[in-house]
Amino acid sequence: MAEEQPQPAAVQGIAAPQQVTYSMSPGLVRWLAQAGVSLALSSYQSGKFYLIGRNPRGGLLVDERLFQQAMGIAVAGRRIALATQGAIIEMVSSLSPDQRVNEIYDACFVPRRISPVGAVDAHDVGFDAEGRPVFVVTKWNCLATLSETHSFRPVWRPPFISRLVAEDRCHLNGMAMEAGAPAYVTACSRSDTVDGWRDRRADGGVIVEVASGEVVATGFSMPHSPRVHQGRLFVLNSGTGELMEVDRKTGAKTAICFCPGFVRGLSFHGGYAVVGLSRPRYKRFEGLALDGRLKAADSEAWTGAQIIDLSTGSVAEWFRIDGAVMEIYDAAFVPGVMCGMSLGLAAPELATFVTVEGE
Repeated sequence: MAEEQPQPAAVQGIAAPQQVTYSMSPGLVRWLAQAGVSLALSSYQSGKFYLIGRNPRGGLLVDERLFQQAMGIAVAGRRIALATQGAIIEMVSSLSPDQRVNEIYDACFVPRRISPVGAVDAHDVGFDAEGRPVFVVTKWNCLATLSETHSFRPVWRPPFISRLVAEDRCHLNGMAMEAGAPAYVTACSRSDTVDGWRDRRADGGVIVEVASGEVVATGFSMPHSPRVHQGRLFVLNSGTGELMEVDRKTGAKTAICFCPGFVRGLSFHGGYAVVGLSRPRYKRFEGLALDGRLKAADSEAWTGAQIIDLSTGSVAEWFRIDGAVMEIYDAAFVPGVMCGMSLGLAAPELATFVTVEGE
């Protein structure tokens, strides 16, 4: 599988950048082949977007591209939306089934629409029924869609947020789509004061139903990545490192498994889920129940992704990143892609990778 090359040694007393290495479970490549999927991961801390697939020449192949503050990922066929520091970027692969790039990649996701939204701290993103991006505007405590004339057009905010203002009050972060519309969101608290959510990290988190505005479940520790799969509502309780199922009627919570890290990023394929894991590095992540869970398991937090068998709550396969990349924000399955690549905004290939519609 691909690994980054070692960095140059320290010069004149300046420490060299930390090397990044990848490792994986022995069965990951086989599992991806049998499932007919690849993986997409985003890391806002390192500004990287990963596509992880099966190299047709053998082993795993990791394609990484730079996208400043890469955050939420939405996948719809051969189309991917990526929330970044200042824009929502829509990428499309137009390769036909028999086409390959460099005789390896069966999908090449090229930025085709870049929508500047400004430094609004966009988090989760999804596609609505008309194929338009909908995204979480965390700094403004709302959901929004793109505007032809402005940075964004607000479409919803939690009832406990009194007005639309550029103050991250409740840390609205996650969004579950269902039937082409936002169905649920996660917030770290119901705070209605600037930065108030930080004082409620341990147990102030909530899941809110978008249609009714009602809080359907409480008591979470920095929840992220709500998702609806096969009619069931799932969420990552990041502060405890747990993948959970939430009863949509009663709000009752059932822990499915514990993952060794600050969990963010969730996607499903059949009876399996992929969960993103991070190593906490800021004070906002310290003092949470996750610390005790890791100590009790005699484990350290790690960065990467775990594929969970929902029927058993056990880890089926895993992919791990060690070194300077410490945080994953989102994780998604990319169905029907064996080995994909993308082109970053600064990639020189953007000038030469030319396709013609209808040809």
